[in-house]
Amino acid sequence: MKLGRSFFSLYFLIIACFGVLSYALDHIWSRSVEQDVESYTGYKTVMLAINERLLVLDKTLWNDFIDSANGRFEMPIVIVSETEVETLVPDMSYVQGEDVTVYYDDDHVTLFLPMAESDQVLVLGPVRSPTRPKTEAMVRVAIMVLLGLVVFFWIWPVSRDLDRLAATVTAFGDGQFDAKVEKADSALVQPMVKTFNMMATRINNLIEAHKELTNAVSHELRTPLARSKFALQVLRGAKDDETRERYTDSINTDICELESLVNELLVYASFESEQPNMTMEQTDITALVNYQVHSFSHSCANINVDAQLDQQLIKCDPHFINRALSNLLANAIKYGNGKVLVRMYEQQGQCCIDVEDDGDGVEDSFKSIIFDAFSRFDESRGKDTGGFGLGLAIVSKIMLWHNGEASVSDSELGGAKFSIKWPTQ
Repeated sequence: MKLGRSFFSLYFLIIACFGVLSYALDHIWSRSVEQDVESYTGYKTVMLAINERLLVLDKTLWNDFIDSANGRFEMPIVIVSETEVETLVPDMSYVQGEDVTVYYDDDHVTLFLPMAESDQVLVLGPVRSPTRPKTEAMVRVAIMVLLGLVVFFWIWPVSRDLDRLAATVTAFGDGQFDAKVEKADSALVQPMVKTFNMMATRINNLIEAHKELTNAVSHELRTPLARSKFALQVLRGAKDDETRERYTDSINTDICELESLVNELLVYASFESEQPNMTMEQTDITALVNYQVHSFSHSCANINVDAQLDQQLIKCDPHFINRALSNLLANAIKYGNGKVLVRMYEQQGQCCIDVEDDGDGVEDSFKSIIFDAFSRFDESRGKDTGGFGLGLAIVSKIMLWHNGEASVSDSELGGAKFSIKWPTQ
């Protein structure tokens, strides 16, 4: 139905324009014919031929010859005197040529040819005014039909794609945020479909992330708040200083936990909102890793560095790579049993850094989601050891900005091996 309306409205518009143009051309043609004696060449030729024949005939034979000519040419031809001409063409416009004068009235014309050495005039008409050949009218009809077919087959895939796009937009507006438009058949609509799908995917991801973040934050806040509420109730009824001090320390611990959660949320939210301006520069990656390792020298872990880089200068944003390495080293120290290995090497044009520990490792079922925000595995990497599951999500985001990736696998040390890699150039 929508296609029919679109097609016929456009088709009728084209036909209307074509009709107006055709009428204007017909009018110009008619005016040109009326104002040019040479446009009546056929009639003029007949009259000149009859006139030449009459001049060599005896006047007594003229009427017989005229009757014969009428039958042969099937046109009204007569001979009248000059005084009768005005009675034949009252109030008619005319065009006068060198030898033939043409009087016209609407779609009929009458031609007058004065005969030499005589006061008589040869008259042809009235006859129909010359018109354009009928084949031209047929060509015009054929052009309109062909144009209609071309417009129809051009607008058909466009209309169908727009209908699908409109239906998907309606569904998206009704809350179906996973709605997508199929690939468009029309090259005209394809960019719009691609842009809409990208927009829909982005919005859907933001909504899902918002839901996940809301659920996770509410869960993280509930536990320390409940502990603090319980501690306050106990404090109200505490009789001795030892009990008050113990529960006061418990409240202080919960407050510090809440503060840490808020800080991590602020960092993650700033990373999630949009990609910051990256300062990509040639960086001595070995020096950067050694700096991070030195910053954890106060810990009780034994951190070893194995550098196998062919080149020391790697293109990256040193600030964010520092942040990613800091998170990985903190995780390895926190969840390991005192031994950490950092390996650096190049592979297929990418800079690779592995951070391994000798802890309990990560189960295979958890590896696929460990880089998601607020993901924690209760047994091997649980809340009892601290953290909110945002550090690895930040690492994954930094690698995305570097056109790289982060992954996790099993380490030969017995624990987990977290790897980051990105193009060296």
